Amino acid sequence: MNSAQCYINEIKRLIEAVENTQKENIEKAATLIADALSHGGYIFTFGTGHSHILAEEIFYRAGGLVRVCPILEDSLMLHRAAAASSQLERVTGLASVLLDDIDAVKEGGVMFLFSNSGCNTVAVEMAEEARARGLKTVCITNLTHAARSRSRHPKGKKLCEVCDVVIDNMGCYGDAAIEVGDAVTGATSTVIGSMILQAAVCRGIEIAQERGTKPEVFQSANTVGGDEANEQYIKHYKAFIRSL
Repeated sequence: MNSAQCYINEIKRLIEAVENTQKENIEKAATLIADALSHGGYIFTFGTGHSHILAEEIFYRAGGLVRVCPILEDSLMLHRAAAASSQLERVTGLASVLLDDIDAVKEGGVMFLFSNSGCNTVAVEMAEEARARGLKTVCITNLTHAARSRSRHPKGKKLCEVCDVVIDNMGCYGDAAIEVGDAVTGATSTVIGSMILQAAVCRGIEIAQERGTKPEVFQSANTVGGDEANEQYIKHYKAFIRSL
């Protein structure tokens, strides 16, 4: 069996593991999404490094909820300076500065946080700040990795210890899962994290509809009428969601 098939098989295994062990937590996350949608709240997303990919996963895309506000800080991503971003995510006090700059943060919303290790300061402090400001918090993380890692938070906290709902991506320590000769490659956290997140959104929309709420959802801009439908949402929410 070649390494490509090994990776595909590992993803299949992890999907089954998530399905068997994380259903209840995904349902809890979906309920928090429905709560936010039913009460005019926003869904916030935050991740650093490669985890910022998940922060953008449900933002402004076909079938995506309109009231999603990603917290995207260039210096915490990879496109400006990857090594520097790894150092910055360990800095104390940054999370509160980022949240102070977002007008939509208010009680009744929910924040999704993504960190494979869950041990860096900014992710932990973002969760703490979010809860202090009235948001519910959900993290998608790797509990196996977190258990073997030392927290860089000043008080030794880890992301999985400070969130209302914790969803395990069931990955291995170090994320890379496939041995190819003397190399270990094939990270799984993004693929599985995206699956978990989209599942929670689908179920959240369903719960909101069962309650009588009609969630606002973007259409693909590449379908007939998509631009026109989306433009109405953009005009309405641009003042609250800057990334629009």
